[in-house]
Amino acid sequence: MNEPKHPLTRFPETTLILPPAFLGSISRYALIASTGQSIVDTNSRFDKRFKSAHRTTIADVNGPMRLTLPIGKPESIMRAKWNDIKLSDHGQWWHLHMTALESAYGRTPFFEYYIDSFAPFFRNEAITEYNTLVNFDSGLEDVICHILGIDAPKYKSLDRAVYPANSTVDLSHTEPRFEIPTYYQVRADRLGFIPDLSVLDLIFNMGPEAPLVLQKVISSINKF
Repeated sequence: MNEPKHPLTRFPETTLILPPAFLGSISRYALIASTGQSIVDTNSRFDKRFKSAHRTTIADVNGPMRLTLPIGKPESIMRAKWNDIKLSDHGQWWHLHMTALESAYGRTPFFEYYIDSFAPFFRNEAITEYNTLVNFDSGLEDVICHILGIDAPKYKSLDRAVYPANSTVDLSHTEPRFEIPTYYQVRADRLGFIPDLSVLDLIFNMGPEAPLVLQKVISSINKF
């Protein structure tokens, strides 16, 4: 039997197959933390309907706000894989996203402590440095998981024969959502509690206590 890698691991023998995600939801990171390992199959077919790969939702001054990464159109949508999808420089999104994050979370307790870890992704050089959507998403997930103290998903071309069906859960075409316990949000007195936003909301508001919230979510997850 595989031993848990950290205190949040509830299903150490389970491997998750996940889609890519841009600053994914709290539910996503509860899933990642709860299992032995997670993998994003970069060679699986691109699904334009799966918006979370390049969209996320934060809590702005007026409530939920969506941030979108512009992506290039692949040569053939029918044959495109996730690792074929390029980042676009349309609309100088990096500047707009950083401004939105500063507006949304500049007054949270832990914004100044963590924002420098994310700032390199929100500059124009990031398009050249990361080039593809999966490289960009993977880089962000590495930072997020380091902050949360959990193992980041491995972004790679997956040989599914290597992973036994009885220990693998394929969520590559879905995004489970769980009930999120109430935690401190800087504008909750005016906006009310907004659940299951981007995990950045949890990190900037709760800092080192973010894993405690994940633990509460994980305790409600049934065995896969």
